[in-house]
Parts: sequence; structure tokens; C-alpha cells
Amino acid sequence: VHLVESGGGSVQSGGSLRLSCTASGYTYRTYCMGWFRQAPGKEREGVAFIDDDGTINYAESVKGRFTISQDNAKNTLYLQMNSLKPDDTAMYYCAADPRPSMTTVQALGVTPLFWGQGTQVTVSS
Repeated sequence: VHLVESGGGSVQSGGSLRLSCTASGYTYRTYCMGWFRQAPGKEREGVAFIDDDGTINYAESVKGRFTISQDNAKNTLYLQMNSLKPDDTAMYYCAADPRPSMTTVQALGVTPLFWGQGTQVTVSS
């Protein structure tokens, strides 16, 4: 399984970015997917998840600003990030897991099985 993120960058507060995660090496639709982030000195946190049945969940801190989506034909996961804030500054990672629900994986404190290399998002005030 190989996950490759792209789309990070530096923007000013209030700006937008769209992250992409292209997956290969497995049957894409059968895995749950998610975006995580980790800022310097902070623990990794889940940002947005999409389960294998299409159920979507967001962290409270990004609800209404971020949108997770996927294109099954392209084996690609997206994260549209609008109204970005300096607190959104972090390394963003795409993750995939063969279990049905990333929300459940996260709730159980289990580390998703597969990870991308990350893409940096920096938001300046």
C-alpha cells in the first residue's frame, strides 16, 4: 500500500488549500481513509475521516471549514480546507486502514495501518 499526499503550502489566514492523497497497492474502496495532522510539540490529531460505506466525520475544530471527499475512479482522497487559521498549521497525513471505520479506529486509539509521507500546511496571520 502506497499513499502520496500533495497540495500543501503556505497561505495567509482565511485562505484555502486542497490536499490530495493518491493511493495504490490495494482495492481503494475497501479501506477507510482519513486525514490527520500534527503540529510541532503537539500530539497527532484526526481531522476528517471517510469510512468504507461513505460515512464522514470531522474534528470539531474543522467542521464547517474542511471538506473530505474522494474520487474512487482515481483512487484519490481530498481535503478541501477553507477559512484557514494559524492553528491549522501542521504536517498533514493521509492514512488508510482495512477496517471499515476510521472513526472507530481513532476512537479505539488504534494507529491506522498505512500512512503517507505528509504534506506541510503553514497558515500565517
